Amino acid sequence: MSSTTQAQRSPLWTATWTLAVREVVRFLRQRSRVIGAVGQPVVFWILFGAGLHGSFAMPGTEGENALSFQEYFLPGVAVLIVLFTSIFSSISVIQDRNEGFMQGVLVAPVPRSAIVLGKVLGGTALALLQAFLFLIVAPLLQFVNLAPEMSFAFSLSSMIQAALFLFWISLGLTALGYLFAWKIDSVQGYHGVMSVVLLPMWLLSGAFFPGSGSLWMSWIMRLNPLTYGVAGLRRTLVENQALLTDSPSKATCIIVTVGFAMACLLIDVWITRRDPAVAS
Repeated sequence: MSSTTQAQRSPLWTATWTLAVREVVRFLRQRSRVIGAVGQPVVFWILFGAGLHGSFAMPGTEGENALSFQEYFLPGVAVLIVLFTSIFSSISVIQDRNEGFMQGVLVAPVPRSAIVLGKVLGGTALALLQAFLFLIVAPLLQFVNLAPEMSFAFSLSSMIQAALFLFWISLGLTALGYLFAWKIDSVQGYHGVMSVVLLPMWLLSGAFFPGSGSLWMSWIMRLNPLTYGVAGLRRTLVENQALLTDSPSKATCIIVTVGFAMACLLIDVWITRRDPAVAS
């Protein structure tokens, strides 16, 4: 490899690594963000699972093979952890711009794509770590009577596949959060937009309820790219695939989830390179 090529690549990956590590360190130093991103979804899972355990019945899973609500909701909670972490991570884009840090990065001799990769990959790493730790710890809650006996296939293969799905879901949601944060000037405005975009996007992904009882809602779910991330994650964990006849195939889930993440990332790079209002 020539010295010219090394000189071209070094600023990109050095800046990307530096910004990504900064995001991780910044997040871990703020314990309230860690508690908010993980604690609230776990409490939701336990309370909703206990409250809806006797009334929830997923179509096609009646009888001995029925999935309890906590089992059905488990992949949704993992994605909810990713969602909250992505929101909190993307807020740093607004804070860095208001504090002047972003302006310093923009005039530095590094590619604009390094800003996007550093911010997005840092948030992706945080979201992936927290959601994956939840999937590991969740089966242990049955021993303290906070969760029913898990019928999920928590094997090495399934957990590796779940980690890969969580990575692409985290990448897509963090990149989507970056897109909104780049265009919004205030943290308050960002929270308002996220409450009417990302949270409904999660609710209409099949994470909380199947949605098969309403025709218009089922079509919205099919058009929602997050639906395929949740469905793919559920397919990697449910041992009896016959219970998921209404879910998209795993191949479809992979294509849509990866495609959505890459599309959001490319759009982030594009707006970062061309937006004169932010760069000025």
